[in-house]
Amino acid sequence: MRLAHIHLPGLTRYAHASTLQERLVRSFLNYKANPSSTFTPNPTVITTEFHPVYTCGRREVGNVSHEQQAYLKADGRADFAEALRGGQTTFHGPGQLAAYPILDLKQHGLTPRRYVALLEKTLIETCADYGIKAMTTKNTGVWVDEEHKIAAIGVHLRRSVSSHGVGLNVGTDMWWFNRIVACGLEGKKTTSFEGQGVKGKSVAQVGDVFVRRLAEGLQNVDGIDRTIQDAC
Repeated sequence: MRLAHIHLPGLTRYAHASTLQERLVRSFLNYKANPSSTFTPNPTVITTEFHPVYTCGRREVGNVSHEQQAYLKADGRADFAEALRGGQTTFHGPGQLAAYPILDLKQHGLTPRRYVALLEKTLIETCADYGIKAMTTKNTGVWVDEEHKIAAIGVHLRRSVSSHGVGLNVGTDMWWFNRIVACGLEGKKTTSFEGQGVKGKSVAQVGDVFVRRLAEGLQNVDGIDRTIQDAC
C-alpha cells in the first residue's frame, strides 16, 4: 500500500484544504459502505501552510461570539473557521506546517489512542531530525519543555477514518498565538523551530520529513507517492 502525499505549495486558504480533505474522507466512507467497489482509496496526507486563520474545535462550534470572531480576524488580516477536530481555538498560518492524514485506522491496526500516539511520535522524530528535543506532557500536543508547545494535535474520526491532524511551528510569527489562549492552556507558551534556534527551514522541507516518518510508523505502507496540487 502506498501513502499518497499531496502538497499544496505556497499559502493555502483553509476552506480549500478542508474541501479537499472532505472529498478524501468521503471516498473512504463510500468504499467502506461498498467494499466490493473496484476503487480502493489510498491513505493520504495533505501538507501545506495556511493564510492566517483561527479555528475552533468541535466543543466550541457555535459558541464563539461575533465580537470574539471580529477580534480574531484582526481587521481582515486573518480568517475564522469552525472545525470538527478535537481541541479548542488555535492558529494556523504562514511558517506553520499543517499536516492532515486521511486514512482508515483499521487498515493500519490502529486504535484512536494509538493513532494519536503515532502522531506524537512522528512529530517528536521530525523535531529530532532537526536537532530539537521534543516530548509529550500531560497536556495534548508536543512540547520542548513543560511550558513551550511546538506542535498542536487535533483530529476527527468518522467510522475509523481520520481527518485534520497536526500543526507544527517552523517559522511561525508568535504574535498570532499571543492573541489567544492557545488550545485553552492558560499560562503556557508556544515556540517554533526558529524559536529553538533552527532557522532557514521551509514548511515544505519539514513536511516531507514528517510524511516520511509517518509512513515509517504505519503498518501496511511500503512507500510514498508525492504530488503537488495548486493551492488557493
